[in-house]
Amino acid sequence: MKKSKRIKKSNSWKIKQHKDQFFKKSKILGYRSRASFKLIELNKKFKFIKKNSKLLDLGSFPGGWAQVSSKIIKEGKIMSVDIKDMEPIKNVKFLKGDILEKKVKDEIEKYFGSKIDVIISDMAADTTGSKSLDSIRTNQLCLDIVHFSKTLLKPKGVLISKLFMGEDFIEVKKLAKSLFYKVNFFKPDSSRQESKETYLHCEILKSL
Repeated sequence: MKKSKRIKKSNSWKIKQHKDQFFKKSKILGYRSRASFKLIELNKKFKFIKKNSKLLDLGSFPGGWAQVSSKIIKEGKIMSVDIKDMEPIKNVKFLKGDILEKKVKDEIEKYFGSKIDVIISDMAADTTGSKSLDSIRTNQLCLDIVHFSKTLLKPKGVLISKLFMGEDFIEVKKLAKSLFYKVNFFKPDSSRQESKETYLHCEILKSL
């Protein structure tokens, strides 16, 4: 019975993907994931990726956000970080590791050699089957990234990070507002309608 349910769920996911306009579009345009369109929408709204940006891409696998960034950034630097291996992308430096480990942060600082213009993160915790728990774990990642960004970003730097609407959303908002002058939340059209995901946009660090 359990096997039957898994097959049914898998088939349902496949059908949903084939009906998904952004999934189809990503295949046509050669993007590694439909998530590419989320970053395209975010950048269209907030205009934070420039041709000379120093950009750090966290939770980068399979590389959709790095692809989008590399099409814009021609005179800057891009580093992608993930615990999973990522296929190479031209002009993108990949680092395999956990961003919460000091040695990874040291490698990031060494690569850029100075403060960063933009940090983007589409990270989400591995799913457990409990939407509530998954939301809490992903939002904890978002909190970690907000803390992480304050020592790496330039004073006028920008942070973009995924989070889920849930009981701990207020905690993320409160922390972001304590560290940044501008804090916004935006759900791209390319996010699935039934998903609780949204994106945090922070800009201009406060002096601490």
